[in-house]
Amino acid sequence: MARSGCIWSAGSMEKFEPQLAVDRAPAIWIGRNDGTGEQHLRWHQQVNRQPAGTPNGRRPAALLGFASDAGVLRNEGRVGAAQGPQALRAALGSLAIHEPRPLVDAGDIEVLGDELESGQERLAQSVSALLAGEMLPVVLGGGHETAYGSFTGLFKHFRDEPETRLGILNLDAHFDLRSAPRRTSGTPFLDIARDLQAEGRDFNYAVVGISKPNNTPVLFERARSLGVRYLLDEQCTAGQLPAVLGFVEDFLAGIDKLYLTIDLDVLPASVAPGVSAPAGFGVPLEVIHGLCATLAGSGKLALIDVVELNPGLDIDGRTARTAARLVNTLLGV
Repeated sequence: MARSGCIWSAGSMEKFEPQLAVDRAPAIWIGRNDGTGEQHLRWHQQVNRQPAGTPNGRRPAALLGFASDAGVLRNEGRVGAAQGPQALRAALGSLAIHEPRPLVDAGDIEVLGDELESGQERLAQSVSALLAGEMLPVVLGGGHETAYGSFTGLFKHFRDEPETRLGILNLDAHFDLRSAPRRTSGTPFLDIARDLQAEGRDFNYAVVGISKPNNTPVLFERARSLGVRYLLDEQCTAGQLPAVLGFVEDFLAGIDKLYLTIDLDVLPASVAPGVSAPAGFGVPLEVIHGLCATLAGSGKLALIDVVELNPGLDIDGRTARTAARLVNTLLGV
């Protein structure tokens, strides 16, 4: 069912068109309109409307939807994350642009029914193609099964550069290191660890926001055996922000390229009610936002995804609005 997608209707990106494996064309963006001058621009007026190039040396950012519930369903969670990409775009649409950069919408990969593995292959192919086009991919999930396809695309791109140290920073209440017969939203980082081990590559994985009551002793032991670094949610209060930033900066010092994955269930349920598994404690928004601001200026961001947005459960669109703010901060617009 895969079909090629086009990022811009014209320009140098056309040569990447056959490498993209999207199933749905880019969305029609709408939002508040205060005028057409640069001082009035909002996201919906910027996406897909700037020609290829890197003004002020800034890479284009490419949004890519991964409309999947399959991994959450396999993990016995609350489905609905397949609608996440469209809800997140809608929340981004009216945000104001202060520092213009090229923003493009590459469309959506759609997982129908239980066809998760083929969807992850298309996601990996598309992420790799966007990286080859010197873009910053921003994947909009989807459940956290998104992570396996996202990272696989990053690894494909850097596979012939073994000296490049890849790192994964997961903002999440869960390790997602479960072992299961098939991939689920709870297995992606164990699946990635096994793939890297088979390739003789290091597994550099850190998690901020782990909920001790929501991860079994088996998962903590697995994290220890894999050398995973982590902070518990209780170690990530607003007053502990300097320590959290120090933890992340230490992690960044040991890698060259960062894959940042944000599971919105890391946030308190009052801020992010529209997720597959709402947090009973959670990491305050000001801490997560502070991390995103730091990472945006690190120079090491190679790939971003935001997952587990479940619009059908999202009271007043709180979760989508919060996710949009984080994406906006990460892209520095």
